[in-house]
Amino acid sequence: MCLTEWYSRVRVGNNLSDMFPIRNDLKQGDALSPLLFNFALDYAIRRVQVNQDDLKLNGTHQLLVYADDVYILGGSVHITKENSEVLIVASKENGLEVNADKTVCEYMVMSRDQNAGRSRNMKIDNRSFERVEEFKYLGTTLTNQSSIHEGIKSRLQSGNACYHSVQNLLSSSLLSKNLKIKIYITIILSVVLYGCETWSLTLREEHRLRVFENRVLRRIFGPRRDEVWEWRKLHNEEPNDLYSPPNSVRVIKSRMKWAGHVARMKKRRGVYRVLVGKSEGKRPLGRLRRRWEDNIKMDLKTVGCGDMNWIELAQISDRWRALVDAVMNLQVP
Repeated sequence: MCLTEWYSRVRVGNNLSDMFPIRNDLKQGDALSPLLFNFALDYAIRRVQVNQDDLKLNGTHQLLVYADDVYILGGSVHITKENSEVLIVASKENGLEVNADKTVCEYMVMSRDQNAGRSRNMKIDNRSFERVEEFKYLGTTLTNQSSIHEGIKSRLQSGNACYHSVQNLLSSSLLSKNLKIKIYITIILSVVLYGCETWSLTLREEHRLRVFENRVLRRIFGPRRDEVWEWRKLHNEEPNDLYSPPNSVRVIKSRMKWAGHVARMKKRRGVYRVLVGKSEGKRPLGRLRRRWEDNIKMDLKTVGCGDMNWIELAQISDRWRALVDAVMNLQVP
């Protein structure tokens, strides 16, 4: 989005000047630019939230905005289209226009009936919104099946690209093992585990992460001689014995730190409302998928606190920190 046909007034004491046009734009990187943009976009956002029906979570309308990335939730394609039209009209009233050359317009239907609206584009303000099965929002891959599988797959692909860019360093005899581990943690592991605090892992995803990590650790520690003095690859359990920092699965279990931080937030904070909120309607029949909160409860169960309310436990920081350390210190196969 960009500002067009912007007008202003000057207040001196109790006197307000006439409106005058602003013809000189702010330069890129100007500190005033994001402030003016937020003022204009906030007006448009409030119009959507007040005037339109929308998918509700915990009684509130859902419209996610980070900088100029706008994500609208709707109970149907029709409602989402209406909310998008209201947002565009309200933005134009304040001089904001969508830059067609830089904006990707997409929409996704999250439903078990994936035939609904298939191969149908949505037309809004002479712009065509293409229906997709997945897209990225703030670095996280969202799918129409609400599956974390594609997100972890994307993270592993990015980590694999980082691995190939530094694999010569990891196998170099000029660098110490400790320095190679630091390279792995800083360059590769940080990319793979981006946003891992929100992952709801299954045994399948845990296995994929361990396979990737073992491949990198084999490159770092190299082969080993066996009983007959022949070189062989390290077995799956050997890299964990040589690698002292927590492995990737144990690092993900540090999501409890973030969970405790969110649980202690004030009730009006958006993150807290998403955590404790309940979607309207009924869950579909069939086996229920593992939720993020289920992972927290499973981690607490391993240290003997599975029957307790974890949000109440998290209110005391010292006690929660002790539980996090206990979970992190558990041996992960």
